[in-house]
Amino acid sequence: MFEKLADIIVNYVEVDKADIKPESRFMEDLGFTSYDFMSMLGEVEDELDVEIVQEDAADIRTVQEAVDYLEKLVK
Repeated sequence: MFEKLADIIVNYVEVDKADIKPESRFMEDLGFTSYDFMSMLGEVEDELDVEIVQEDAADIRTVQEAVDYLEKLVK
């Protein structure tokens, strides 16, 4: 799941995939704007065929938090 998410992240911000770590924060470390983040979540929903609850999305700060959340949705 981490690799899949990292592949999607590089489509939204200018960061090397190798620089994306589980502890990377979307806004502070990877340079996401809130619009970038919501757009990325839309693509994640399409790719994984899941529905992300907006209130849950607001609590996601790091790549690992996103991975953990998505793994629960996919199961």
